[in-house]
Amino acid sequence: MSEIQRWTVNEPYLDIPGTLLEGPFHDVAKNEFRFVDIWDQKLYRLDLAKGPDSLRVIDTAASVGQSMWILSVTANIVDPSGSNEDQLIVGAKYGFARLNQTTGELSYIQEVWGEEDGPGKAERMRFNDGAVDSHGRFWAGAMNDPKIKNPEAEGVLFRLDPDQSLHRMLAPVTIPNGIGWNLADDVMYLTDSPTGKIYAFDFEASTGAISNRRVHFDIGEALEPDGFAIDVEGCIWTAVYGGGKVLRISPAGQVIGQIDLPTRNVTCPAFVGTELFITTAKDDRDDDRLPQSVRYGGRLYRVDVGIRGKSKNEFRFQG
Repeated sequence: MSEIQRWTVNEPYLDIPGTLLEGPFHDVAKNEFRFVDIWDQKLYRLDLAKGPDSLRVIDTAASVGQSMWILSVTANIVDPSGSNEDQLIVGAKYGFARLNQTTGELSYIQEVWGEEDGPGKAERMRFNDGAVDSHGRFWAGAMNDPKIKNPEAEGVLFRLDPDQSLHRMLAPVTIPNGIGWNLADDVMYLTDSPTGKIYAFDFEASTGAISNRRVHFDIGEALEPDGFAIDVEGCIWTAVYGGGKVLRISPAGQVIGQIDLPTRNVTCPAFVGTELFITTAKDDRDDDRLPQSVRYGGRLYRVDVGIRGKSKNEFRFQG
């Protein structure tokens, strides 16, 4: 195996007491960075020009008055009518919703579970990771809510189109994570974490159809690839939950880089210029008697990797 490029991060950029940080997103127009804490039901917003002291927090559970309305991933909305100003589209507990990122008010666009799913499915599921494709469709995967049931293979990958029509694209999956597209926009990648694999599909950009599922990357050990980002060279930067690292994977599916972090549970990276901002989760062994490296879970990290990320798409809302 050829030598891989290495980076080491020694301390958090934001030393906050998070539990399960996810959904990192750079809003380029606002020069703002945001992420969620799924477990503690919070949305964090950071003015990048001002740095850590500008951090603002919305308690989404308190804002909507229901503890079961959990946020997992967010995306920007583009809407020529202007009716969605200051709104994000999000994956929430029961489906796709709009979130007012100032007040925390949440309203569902599409709840995804029906009678055909059998009794109790809506309560035992929640949304996880997601992304918007080049035609403004929002893809997001649902999984068992670990607060209610240990994840099993009853998850579903959904697609919400700009006209708000809902499509079930893949089932079953267990913990659907990182979703993204190659530079040519003819391959879609999807992580199913417990399998240790990132899958590739043929992708038809004009219709949103996927086919020909195959393995793009297999971590090959008892660790879980989690969320990912894609750079301008078409490489995937995947967080490794339980592994304390982010791997850079080439378009050929080979590991060519590694970021080492001072905590085990790495959840998702996102590009800000040539820097990667990386979310993590609290280590379940965490207490004051353990080493600092274990106690650093649930924090936000950053590292300059010298390459820019592929631009994010926006959900093209058609009211």
